[in-house]
Amino acid sequence: MKKISLILLIIASNLFAQKFELFPDNLTIQPFTANILEPKLGFLIQFSKNELRLDIGNSIDLLRYYKNENETISFGADLFTYTLLRGETNFHFPVDAVDYLFGINGSYKVVNENYEYGARLRISHISAHFVDGHYDGTNSKWLDDLNPRVYSREFIELMPYYKFDSFRVYTGLTYLFHVDPAYIGKINYQFGFDYFAKDFISESVTPFIGYDIKLIDIDQFTANNSVSAGIKIGKINGKGLSLYFNYYSGKSIHGEYFDFNKEYSALGINLDL
Repeated sequence: MKKISLILLIIASNLFAQKFELFPDNLTIQPFTANILEPKLGFLIQFSKNELRLDIGNSIDLLRYYKNENETISFGADLFTYTLLRGETNFHFPVDAVDYLFGINGSYKVVNENYEYGARLRISHISAHFVDGHYDGTNSKWLDDLNPRVYSREFIELMPYYKFDSFRVYTGLTYLFHVDPAYIGKINYQFGFDYFAKDFISESVTPFIGYDIKLIDIDQFTANNSVSAGIKIGKINGKGLSLYFNYYSGKSIHGEYFDFNKEYSALGINLDL
């Protein structure tokens, strides 16, 4: 009886190992290139203004289920900070504002020979804060007379996509089930695409381009546009270093400035983990 139990345990373990994977090395669905709320570890340095953004964040798959050789389901977690800094002399970079995002995600993907489709679902929280770099200690007041204000949101985001060869197109729908200030609209719409020129230069040097537009409701619907183009050095769907140009226009991504219009071009440096 003990031998039978041991054999059954071994068989069950092998079946589990074939169907499930804990903490896989990569993501089931790769980040959408020009989408602002994606895991990044790097800098975005504006050309025309003395500002830069520091992103420290990651998304990981915690558990992956292989339904069959083509279908994959995964569950994971997100934890980001994206920080607004100003450049000053003597390599000083005071922190003006910081936003925190954390949440959980689920992904579904079907892969065939020439195409792929799926969707990512995220449930997340974002909160925003001014930091000491936004405070004028000499005059004992906040810079530009902008005092801290409460900004937070909890949301559900669904992002279905279709990919043919190396070209991927996606749409997005975000529902804010709680938001402060309360007058911010609860529905956001999104559309975008990205393309990685696989094997154009070499297997480890890949040019890419992406575009994202997001319609947000602050008194009325306005468009946030983001364009990214550059080169990734490393694995196309894994670890590497990305150097890219980014153009952005629309409302500020930082919650303390959520109703401020922003337009800039920037140089991006990102470590893809």
